[in-house]
This record gives sequence, C-alpha cells and structure tokens, in this order.
Amino acid sequence: MIEQLHIDGVFLITPKKFGDDRGFFSETFSKKVLEQAGIMQEFVQDNQSLSVEQGVVRGLHFQTPPHAQDKLVRVTRGSILDIAVDIRKGSKTFGQHVAVELSAENWKQLLVPKGFAHGFCTLTPNTEVQYKVTDYYAPECDKGLAWDDAALEIEWPITVSKAILSTKDMAHPTLKELPDYFTFSG
Repeated sequence: MIEQLHIDGVFLITPKKFGDDRGFFSETFSKKVLEQAGIMQEFVQDNQSLSVEQGVVRGLHFQTPPHAQDKLVRVTRGSILDIAVDIRKGSKTFGQHVAVELSAENWKQLLVPKGFAHGFCTLTPNTEVQYKVTDYYAPECDKGLAWDDAALEIEWPITVSKAILSTKDMAHPTLKELPDYFTFSG
C-alpha cells in the first residue's frame, strides 16, 4: 500500500507481508511497484544505523545540491518516530513536517524527497534503521536543521534534556537561520 501524506511528495509505504508458521516473507523494495505509483527515484546506496538507547535523536539531516538525496526509510528492529521537514523556500508547506511511527512490527516505510530535512527519535532500545538514498554521501553537502527548533512545532517523544544526540546534531541552525538550499518549483 502506498499513501500520499499531507505534504506533497512524502509517501508512507507498507509492503505486503506473507506469513505462516515459519515466519514471513516480504518484498521490501520493488522499483516496479513504486514506478506504478509514480515514484521514479533511482536508489544508489543503502545505509543502516543502530541506536542502542531509547531516546537517540538522529537529525535533522539533508544533503544539498548537487548531491541532494531522496530517502526511503524503514525499521528492521525496534521503532522510531520518523520526521520529514519541508525546507523548500517558496513551498506552501515550507517549515511543516510529517511525523510517523516506523517499526519492525508495523512494517511501514517513509519516502522523504529532496528538499526535506530528515531525522528520527528511537522509541525502543536497540533500534535498527535502514534507508536507501538516491545519491552517494558527499561530506561537503552534508547539512542539518536544529531538531528542537520551536518554530517546527515537532512533538518529539523525548525532552531536550533527555535526548541523546551527537555533538554535530546539537549545533545545527534553526529554520530561520537556514540558508536557501532548496527552492520550490512547481
């Protein structure tokens, strides 16, 4: 099942699972199925993270052009609150976000298009997140947005004092301070 969310270009994808007494089988990615829904991204790299503690916040991250990335995010163990923030200047949804729970249990995936900052908070210990991207990692294009910017109105499941972040993720600018890396055209 593929569902367009309230911000254009952001999709919630739930692959079919076929189970029996042995377990289950699922096609977790099918280019053909995505293309039939009008999703034409060409993924080139798979990434995986493990967050040992509950309350780990990763993000909000994005890559700028010419190496901007679309992401297809899923959880293979544990659960997260996954966030995508529209940072495309001129978009009618600029500064708005989508928040969805992704878990190994609900089997949902989030498609985060270029022009969105992405991040998540772990809801359980030992959470593994896997995601596909449409461009390779480019350190010179690696940027971020302050996860706790009040202007974003994100209802995180953790307080600022309890969140576990990298030093890098603690230093990102707010939306107001963010340069115009992406401009909406459409």
